[in-house]
Amino acid sequence: MKKTVAIGLLGPRLDSGMRAGRWHGWRPTVALHRQPDLIIDELELLHQPNFAALADHIEADVRAVSPETTVRRHPVLMHDPWDFEEVFDALASWAETQTFDEDVDYLVHITTGTHVAQICLFLLTESRFIPGRLIQTSPPNRRTGDFGAYSTIDLDLSRYDRIAQRFAAQAEEGVAFLKAGIHTRNAAFNRLMAEIEHVAQVSKAPLLLTGPTGAGKTRLARRIFELKQSRGLVQGAFVEVNCATLRGDAAMSALFGHVRGAYTGAAQARDGLLRAADGGLLFLDEIGELGLDEQAMLLRAIESKRFLPVGSDREAQSDFQLIAGTNRDLWRAVQTGTFREDLLARVNLWTWRLPALAERPEDIEPNLDYELDEWARRQGRRVTFNREARMRFLAFARQPDALWTGNFRDLNAAVTRMATLAAAGRITETEVRGEEARLRRGWRPPPADARAIAAEALLTAAMGEGIEHLDRFDRVQLADVLLVCQQSKSMAEAGRRLFAQSRQRRKQINDGDRLRKYLAKFGLTWQTLPWG
Repeated sequence: MKKTVAIGLLGPRLDSGMRAGRWHGWRPTVALHRQPDLIIDELELLHQPNFAALADHIEADVRAVSPETTVRRHPVLMHDPWDFEEVFDALASWAETQTFDEDVDYLVHITTGTHVAQICLFLLTESRFIPGRLIQTSPPNRRTGDFGAYSTIDLDLSRYDRIAQRFAAQAEEGVAFLKAGIHTRNAAFNRLMAEIEHVAQVSKAPLLLTGPTGAGKTRLARRIFELKQSRGLVQGAFVEVNCATLRGDAAMSALFGHVRGAYTGAAQARDGLLRAADGGLLFLDEIGELGLDEQAMLLRAIESKRFLPVGSDREAQSDFQLIAGTNRDLWRAVQTGTFREDLLARVNLWTWRLPALAERPEDIEPNLDYELDEWARRQGRRVTFNREARMRFLAFARQPDALWTGNFRDLNAAVTRMATLAAAGRITETEVRGEEARLRRGWRPPPADARAIAAEALLTAAMGEGIEHLDRFDRVQLADVLLVCQQSKSMAEAGRRLFAQSRQRRKQINDGDRLRKYLAKFGLTWQTLPWG
């Protein structure tokens, strides 16, 4: 059997007592060795030097109740047992001098000592600096008898199925909340939401949401705030502003406030949006539209939580979390001098790109159902598709040439129009045909540079650092291939689109296999593409 070694602090209050009557009281260190089903071979007794006399008595009493236990004393100097840094340093320094044996069962007693000392022992054990289990003792009662009771705590949380299940369920609930309850099927998007859910709970750092107009940045920002609010992580308000609406002197005043008389027309003082977001969340949509002066002031407010209102010589303060949104390429804006590099570095700690609707064809159906539910909630009556109309609309919506340039705004508008025109609450193929024509008239092919930017983003996601080793020819070709793959439902469909001309001259046609071999040249497979 393994040797059992207990490690514990002498408790000057709980372990006190030197007279004969001490045996009638509960002393945790002694009681630990009086448990009938726990045999401790060795006690590492840590104590402050000025309690040496009490340590003598505890050592003698432990030997009296447990003759098989060897007591080893360790004076540990702590001038202030309530100073976290001092206590942790003293205990960690002691642990560094010890040689821990893999064949020994170490029990770290956390019942005695100040709360600070108990926390430090917990942290040292949880981090495996002390490779053991925690043990707690409790005073006697009718159920436990004269010696009290004890319980051990194994800090390997993987053993605690209920705890693990609880955390997993809470995370799933949070992700579903961020997605507004929509059962999205795109694996890459679901992973993105899971990461955002985790970061939103543990970080107050700025978040940057990028992606095309209508991809859902504003809605996601509000859902992040509501998630944090539901879990008590923010106490302030959600403050939203589209920076494209802020121009000139009004931009400074709107963001940072002004004092009375700061400029002509400033008859009353104004707090500004940053102060309105104190303790809450500030969402600056289209942050790339801010002027350079506003950017400089915002950077200081993010870093120091302090700023100067317009016309004031006294600083104001606001402790807010920033979420920034943009559909612009901020890195290119830095190169052109329209966006500050230091501000981008500050807001770029957590950056996520929300994909366009056309990049998630498998999610069109659940989002269609969501939009129908939202329309019913707003209008107070439900509208549904008949079977043929639903199949036709979904087939149209998932086609590679369905651009969805307005993304979810397009989908919302399409549902609104079809539902409004539907007779007797049923959308038929007539409404769907009409909507297809409207959408196609409104869509325009993306400009060449936008397509190139999208292709380059896919290439970077797929190849990672390997992109540096690609020849320019391979880089351009592979980027276009990946863009076609992303817009296709299967490898066979992507192959048909890529080899549409050459396949007509081949006797044996296996476009999917040709594409598979092409991807393999670069270490890629259909299953491991970044949106899979």
